[in-house]
Amino acid sequence: MRAQPNASHFVGGSYMESRSGTPFDSVYPATGETIARITPADDAVIEAAITAARKGQQVWAETPPAERGRVLRRAADILREKNRELSILETLDTGKPLQETLVADAASGADCLEYYGGLAATLTGEHIDLGGSFAYTKREPLGICFGIGAWNYPIQIACWKAAPALVCGNAMIFKPSEVTPLSALKLAEALSEAGLPDGVFNVIQGFGDVGAKMVAHPDIAKVSLTGSVPTGAKVAALAGEHLKKTTLELGGKSPLIIFDDADVENAVSAAINANFYSTGQICSNGTRVFVHTAIKERFLARLAERTANAVLGDPLDETTSIGPLVSKAQLDKVLHYLKVGQDEGARLVCGGGAAEVASFPDGYFVQPTVFADVTDTMTIAREEIFGPVLSVLDFDDEDDVVARANDTEFGLAAGVFTKDIQRAHRIIGRLQAGTCWINTYNLTPIEMPFGGYKKSGIGRENGHAAIEYYSQLKSVYVEMDGVEAAF
Repeated sequence: MRAQPNASHFVGGSYMESRSGTPFDSVYPATGETIARITPADDAVIEAAITAARKGQQVWAETPPAERGRVLRRAADILREKNRELSILETLDTGKPLQETLVADAASGADCLEYYGGLAATLTGEHIDLGGSFAYTKREPLGICFGIGAWNYPIQIACWKAAPALVCGNAMIFKPSEVTPLSALKLAEALSEAGLPDGVFNVIQGFGDVGAKMVAHPDIAKVSLTGSVPTGAKVAALAGEHLKKTTLELGGKSPLIIFDDADVENAVSAAINANFYSTGQICSNGTRVFVHTAIKERFLARLAERTANAVLGDPLDETTSIGPLVSKAQLDKVLHYLKVGQDEGARLVCGGGAAEVASFPDGYFVQPTVFADVTDTMTIAREEIFGPVLSVLDFDDEDDVVARANDTEFGLAAGVFTKDIQRAHRIIGRLQAGTCWINTYNLTPIEMPFGGYKKSGIGRENGHAAIEYYSQLKSVYVEMDGVEAAF
């Protein structure tokens, strides 16, 4: 099984290969098989990407906004036309079931391109009447933006960063995660086919050293990262040293609060989506599920019953609902937390270890796991696991559960289940999280800004809000009368 691209990088409208560097493998998580070999960007590739982006951005910035929008919308159409092909590639690279990638990856990226393509002609400034004289503002591009992707939603994240950057007239150089390097190259192909000028969107591969060179490069105006909190801290420190504008979308340990009047079946569905979708590898997951004691055992019984229906198996089989974790390192990490949870006294409701899938003996599979009687101080309730591990915590009092939900360094997301609409809005208003849901979980339409509080990030992606992070305002005062001076 092979998915080898034409070359490792896409620079200036065509594929490009490094002349030096140690290649690394892209591995299919279901089998451990190498599906592609990539060479990291060397200094020549980095400089070629910077040069191409500089030239391309000058052309793109002078392109009428409406035409920029047409290019993005054409690219969205191309992604949709090739959705199955792209979804299979994403499944091979990430291990996520095709059942998911068909609807949540390239398709979601297409929605993003289409949305910002539609906004293009609306990105205007304002007129300010000063009583005779006046001022106006205009929105201008930043220049060259550098995007750093994560491995859980590779093409979606590439689109989330590229679309608002491009619609504002910027160029972008995008570095995918070294774990999932393939689909961003296909996005570059689609944008080029749609008519994007050469150099406006480039893809370079590599590890943290490549990212550090890019962040420190004097021609980079803005850095956008999706990744872990430790990586975000490193990027923020380096970007701050060079005074680069920065957007960080980082991790979480988000609360999902289920009151005693909630629809239990819907709450169980949300808990499944908030913990087991994408094998639990989603930054916004509601991994601390606070359940009112009055419905706790009923909730747990139904959750265990439905979790038993999960289908682990061939990710390319559309009946499979849970695939392997993305890598051996991630599998080892999750198995460690499963052991810690049991050692610290959490009650194991179901799962608890590696999963055996007969036809994929070398796959990185783990059982979807539910812990009950979890306390706030347990490791599994404090640290981000990034696997299919759900922790149920008890509560009786509204004030108590809000305080406990907020007692974390993270603040990416939160959810509330209740039929009391006043309580729903009251609780959401008190939760320290940037992205919240009432009576659902983990829906992220492109129209809605996404991002976190506290250590979960800086800035917002998606919606109109993202435009603020990929453009800058110029204010112009126009004097319509004479100019007075003291002498």
